[in-house]
Amino acid sequence: MDFKKINKSLGRFAARLGLYWCSLIIKIIPWRFMYGFADGLGSIGYRFVTKQKKIAIESLGIAFSKEKSRPELEKIARDCFVFMAKSAIELLFLMDRPQLLKKRVEIVNKGNLDRALDKGNGVILVSAHFGNFPLLMSKLSLEGYKVAGIMRPMRDVHVEKFFMDKRRALNIKTIYSQPRNTCVHSTIDALRANEVVFIPIDQNFGTGGVFVDFFGQKAATATGPVVLAQRTKAALVPCFIIRQPDDRHRIVFEPAIELEAGEDGRETIIKNIQRLTGIIESYIRLYPAEWGWMHRRWKTKVN
Repeated sequence: MDFKKINKSLGRFAARLGLYWCSLIIKIIPWRFMYGFADGLGSIGYRFVTKQKKIAIESLGIAFSKEKSRPELEKIARDCFVFMAKSAIELLFLMDRPQLLKKRVEIVNKGNLDRALDKGNGVILVSAHFGNFPLLMSKLSLEGYKVAGIMRPMRDVHVEKFFMDKRRALNIKTIYSQPRNTCVHSTIDALRANEVVFIPIDQNFGTGGVFVDFFGQKAATATGPVVLAQRTKAALVPCFIIRQPDDRHRIVFEPAIELEAGEDGRETIIKNIQRLTGIIESYIRLYPAEWGWMHRRWKTKVN
């Protein structure tokens, strides 16, 4: 009997029940109590989901051990759990209430996106698992932009379908990261149609990417945005969504990044992925609790 497989199945079933339970709860809780409910869920998660808590503390230690004390790291980790709970509740509530979603998410530096789209080659929004990024795509779609997002499918097919239905209702195109060839072709088609494609490059990419500096450590990073920009002439626009003190959100578009040439093709890719990773790091430094520290970002080591 494969106990490990059974434990994973039970864990996913429990997570699915939790999702459905929360979906029912938020239908009866008044909006003014929503964030208090999420705060409680996040605090419970921080206390009892020990594996993810341990990974978060370890990851924060890698990034900030020379800059922050242990209590500071623990506070960031707890805030991260709370922010993730708030994001989950917001998705369940706001994606079914598009007009309220539009009011609670504002856009600044919108001209950086529009000028990039005016070139007619599509826009690659380079970002991270930072803030409530599904709200970012939802807001853009509601504002009339044609939006697609490259995503890994969730392990639980029932939960994946649950959120896929919500994305479809908001006209957000899903491009799965696997199979790779299908992902590449679908992304190129979207860019050639002058659409906006959201690509996060902040997670460990194993041996298929390049190693660049991230918080002073080498991190295996996807090369997709740069390679796609080279093939399609699409603009590279760093973009982030930031939670405000009142739990509203602000989307920020950085100016488009012009590719810098290296001595050869590989150096060109590494140089520009490093620039994009540096921008992501700068936002995480400003808003550390907004990033998903429960991920082992530095798992793959340089040979």
